[in-house]
Amino acid sequence: MHDDRSIVEHRLRRVLTERVKPAVRSRPLPMTIEKWEAPGEPVPVAEGLSAVYEPAAAGQPWGPAWGTTWFRVTGRVPDEWRGRTVEAVIDLGFDRQMPGFQCEGLVYRPDGEAVKALNPFNDWVRIGSPAEGGEEVLLYVEAASNPVLAGQTPTYEGDRLTASADPLYRVERVDLVVFEAEVWELVQDLEVLGSLMTELAESDARRWEILRAVERALDAVDLADVAGTAARARAELTGVLTSPANASAHRVSAVGHAHIDSAWLWPLRETVRKVARTCSNMVALMDTHPDFVFAMSQAQQLAWIKEHRPEVFAKVREKIENGQFVPVGGMWVESDTNMVGGEAMARQFLYGKKFFLDEFGIETKEVWLPDSFGYTAAMPQLVKLSGSKWFLTQKISWSQSNRFPHHTFWWEGIDGTRVFTHFPPVDTYNSDLGGAQLAHAARNYREKGRASRSLVPFGWGDGGGGPTREMLARAERLRDLEGSPRVTVERPSAFFAKAEAEYPDAPVWAGELYLELHRGTYTSQAKTKQGNRHSESLLREAELWSATAAVRIPGFPYPYDDLERIWKTVLLHQFHDILPGSSIAWVHREARDTYARVREELEAITAAAQRALAGEGSSQVTFNCAPHARRSIPAGGAAVPPPRTSDPVTAVSLESGGYALANGLLRIVVDARGLVVSAYDVGAAREAVAPGGAANLLQIHPDFPNMWDAWDVDAFYRHNVTDLVEADSIALTESSDDRAVVTVARSFGDSTAVQRLILRSGAKVLDIETDVDWHETERFLKAAFPLDVKADRSAAETQFGHVFRATHTNTSWEAAKFEICAHRWIQVEEPGWGAAIVNDSTYGHDVTRTVREDGGQTTTVRLSLLRAPRYPDPATDQGAHRLRFALVPGATVVDAVREGHWINLPERTVSGAGTPVEPLVTSDDPRVVVEAVKLAEDRGGDVIVRLYEAAGGRASTTLTPGFPVTSVTATDLLERPLTDSPAYELDEHGSLEVSLRPFQILTLRLARGH
Repeated sequence: MHDDRSIVEHRLRRVLTERVKPAVRSRPLPMTIEKWEAPGEPVPVAEGLSAVYEPAAAGQPWGPAWGTTWFRVTGRVPDEWRGRTVEAVIDLGFDRQMPGFQCEGLVYRPDGEAVKALNPFNDWVRIGSPAEGGEEVLLYVEAASNPVLAGQTPTYEGDRLTASADPLYRVERVDLVVFEAEVWELVQDLEVLGSLMTELAESDARRWEILRAVERALDAVDLADVAGTAARARAELTGVLTSPANASAHRVSAVGHAHIDSAWLWPLRETVRKVARTCSNMVALMDTHPDFVFAMSQAQQLAWIKEHRPEVFAKVREKIENGQFVPVGGMWVESDTNMVGGEAMARQFLYGKKFFLDEFGIETKEVWLPDSFGYTAAMPQLVKLSGSKWFLTQKISWSQSNRFPHHTFWWEGIDGTRVFTHFPPVDTYNSDLGGAQLAHAARNYREKGRASRSLVPFGWGDGGGGPTREMLARAERLRDLEGSPRVTVERPSAFFAKAEAEYPDAPVWAGELYLELHRGTYTSQAKTKQGNRHSESLLREAELWSATAAVRIPGFPYPYDDLERIWKTVLLHQFHDILPGSSIAWVHREARDTYARVREELEAITAAAQRALAGEGSSQVTFNCAPHARRSIPAGGAAVPPPRTSDPVTAVSLESGGYALANGLLRIVVDARGLVVSAYDVGAAREAVAPGGAANLLQIHPDFPNMWDAWDVDAFYRHNVTDLVEADSIALTESSDDRAVVTVARSFGDSTAVQRLILRSGAKVLDIETDVDWHETERFLKAAFPLDVKADRSAAETQFGHVFRATHTNTSWEAAKFEICAHRWIQVEEPGWGAAIVNDSTYGHDVTRTVREDGGQTTTVRLSLLRAPRYPDPATDQGAHRLRFALVPGATVVDAVREGHWINLPERTVSGAGTPVEPLVTSDDPRVVVEAVKLAEDRGGDVIVRLYEAAGGRASTTLTPGFPVTSVTATDLLERPLTDSPAYELDEHGSLEVSLRPFQILTLRLARGH
C-alpha cells in the first residue's frame, strides 16, 4: 500500500483549521457595544454597572496598561433561532497563544451576578436555547487591559507609575452566534484522534486504523455544509473511538487545576480578579459537567474572593460541599521554601490548613507546590506535623544538569521523616490533556514495572484560566481509548491513595530537592528579602513579649487579631515570585511599602509589651529576644546589664597602613586596602584567613544568564571577576573600650560602598555593616571570605536545622550546586576548628575549595549581596542598601546558631523599674533552640512553645516554665494534641525533661495554672 500518511495528516490540519472549527459558530450577529473607562484602580461591581457608557464598536482600541474598561453589550436573539443553542462570542483582542498573560474579562448579568470569565480559550458566554425568538441579551464585561510582559524584554510597563497610557488592545468581535453542538463534537473527535495518531509509532497498526477512519470522516463531511454533515462524519469515527485501551496502559489521574501566581507579571490586586475570573469559570463548568473535579491551593486566594467577591465565594463553597471543587495544598500561599524561615513555614501550614478547616471543615492531606524553586529538606517533617501526608511538585523537571531519578518516591527530611511524594511525569502543571502531553507522561514515567499511575494537573495556569470544556471533552474520550493512557478525572487524594497502595516500597530520596535552575532568586530584590527576614524576626519579638506581658500582667491584652493579620501579610509576600524577587516592579514597590508598615506595627506592639513589662522608672532594662542568653541576660527575658568584665578593645594604626584591632578573643588586621588579612582566634591560636588571602573582599561579576534574568545565575558568571581592592578612604572612626570601628569607602562603576568593620568587647565576632549605593546593570556583587579550613562540606542553616553540601564537584549533582541558599548562617570546619559567616538578610552563598602551593586548603565562603537583572523589573536593586554580616572565627555549628540569632535579634533597651523579667520558658541545652513563644490560637490563654534540636544530634534539655503550669501537651503545627507523643510530666520544681532526636521539631502547649 502506498504511504499517504502525510497527505491525510496535512488534510486533517487544514480542514479542521479552515472549515470545521469556524463552522462551530454560525450565523454571527453583531451586538451593540458601549464602554466606560474606569478611572484609576478597579471599582466595585455596582459602580461599574451604574456608570455612564458611551458608544463603542468592534475594531476600536481600548485599555491603557493596567486599566479597566467596562463594556455593555446588548443584542436580540432572532426569531428563527428559537430552539437553537445561542452563545455570545466576545473577543477583546486576544492573542490566542497567551492565556493568562494579557487582557482578560469577567462577564456579569445586570443584577451583578458573575457569569464566567473571558480569555483566549474561553471567549464565549452561553445564552441558552430560547423557546421563543426575540429574547433580549444584556451583558456587562469588566475588562482588564493587563500588558503582555512575558517576553523576557526589559520594560517599564511593569508598574502603573511608569507604564504607557496608550491603548493596548482592539475589540475583535462581539457577536451572537448559533453554537453548532454536533460540529463542536466533531472537532473534539478529530483533535483527540489526530493528536493520538501522531504519537503512535509508524509501525503501529493502531496509527493506521485511526488514519483511515479520519480519512473516511473527512470524505464524509461536506465542507460547504459542515453542520449538516457533521453527524455523518462522526459516525465514521465511532469504531476507533470505542476501541478500549490496552490492559497495561499507563493510568492518569487528571485533576483540574489553574496555577495562579499570587503575584508575578501582575500586581496583587490583579490576582484578586484573576482568582474571581477563574473560579467563576470553574463553577460554571461544574454546572454542566457533574464529574469535573477542580483542585485549588492557596488559602489566601480563597480568602480574597471571600472578602472581595462574596457571591463568587458562595458558589465555590457550594461546589466544595458537593466535592467538585477541592481545596489542596494546606498552605497560606504556594510559598518559596528555600528562604522562608522555620517559624514562617510552620505558620504557612497553620493558617492555610486552619482556613480550610474553619471555612469548609476540610483537612487537606496533599501539600501542593508545583512551581516553587526547589524544596527545603525540612519540608517532610513540616508536612507530617501539619497533619498532611502527601507532597506534589513538578518544578524539579526544570533542572538543567541532572534528571531526577524518580516520579514517585518517599522523600526523607533532615530529621528522618518521610513523606510520599509525586512528580507528575507530564512535566507541566498546565496540561491541555492533548495526545502529545499524555504520550510524554507515559513514556517519561520512571516507575514502569513497579507502578502504573501518575497525576496530570490540567488547565491553563500561571495567570489563571483553568480547564476548558474542550479539555473535559478530551478527558471523556481518553477514559478508555486504545493507544492512549487511561484518563480518569478525580481528586488528588484518590490518586495518592491508589499510588501509595500500589507502590508502598517506593525508593527513598534523602535531603533537599535542589532545583538546578533559578539560583539567582536567592539574591534578586534584596529589599524584599530584607523585609521578609526582618519581619520574621519582629514577629518573633512581638509574640514573645506580648505573651510574656499577657502572662505576667493581669489584664494585658494579647494582640491576637493584629498578629494574625500581620502574619498573613508576611506569608503572602513569601509567595514564590515575590520573596524570590522574580515579579514586576509594581509588586516589589508595594512589598517595600508593606514591609515598612509591618515594621511600624510590630515595633509598636513590641514597645507596648516591653513598656508594660519594664514598669515605671528610669533604669535601663535590656530585653533579649534571642534563644540564647547574652551578657547575663537570659534568653527571652530582660534585666539591667551587668558591668562589662571582658577585655577592652584596642585599636592600633599600622605603619604599612590600616589598623590592628584586638579584644582578647580576636586579633583583626585590616590592611591599607581596607581588607581583612588576619582574623586570629586567640584561644585556639588559629588564623581564620587563608595565607595570602583577604577576607571581606567585595567582588563584581558580569551577570547575564542565558534565559531568565531575575531568576537565574549561570555558572559561567565566575569566568570573569573584578576584585574591589582600591579604597577611596580608610579610617578608624570609633575607638573605645567597648568597640572599635574601621570605616572603608570604595567606589566602582556608578556605585559606592561604605563598610564599617566593628570589633566589640567580649565578642568573638567581626561585624561588618555595608552601605551600598548600587547603580550597576547586569552585575553581581559578592563578599568573599577565604578561610584556612580544610572542609569537604559546608553546613547551611535551613528551617529548624541545617543541611550539608559538598564543597567539591566530584559529580554533576555537586557541580550543579554552585549557588546555594543559607538562612542566618553558613559554617565550614575541619576536625577541631571551624568558622562561620552570619547575616541578617542575605540568602545566596557559594562555597569553593582550592589547594594552595603550601599543601593547605582554602575554603572560600562568599555571600551574594546584590544583583542587577533587567527583567521583569529593569530597576532591580537600584539604590541604597544596608547589609549586615559577620565573620565568626572558631565557630562550631552551635556557635553559628547562636550568633545567627544574635545578629537577627538585637537587644532592646527601655526605661523602667529595673526589675528583671523572667523568661516564660528556658532550655538548659544550647542545642535545643526555642523558636517561638506565643499564646494559643484558640485564645484560651495557654502558652505555645516551639523548639527544635539544632546541632543534628540527639539532645536532652530541662525545660523550665517561668509561670505555673498544670499540664504539658505535645501538639502538631495546628496546636492539636499528638496522639503518638510521649506524656510530659512536670517535676517538683515545675520543670520537665525533653529529649529530641536530630533536628526534631517539638510544639508544646503549656496549660496555665494560677
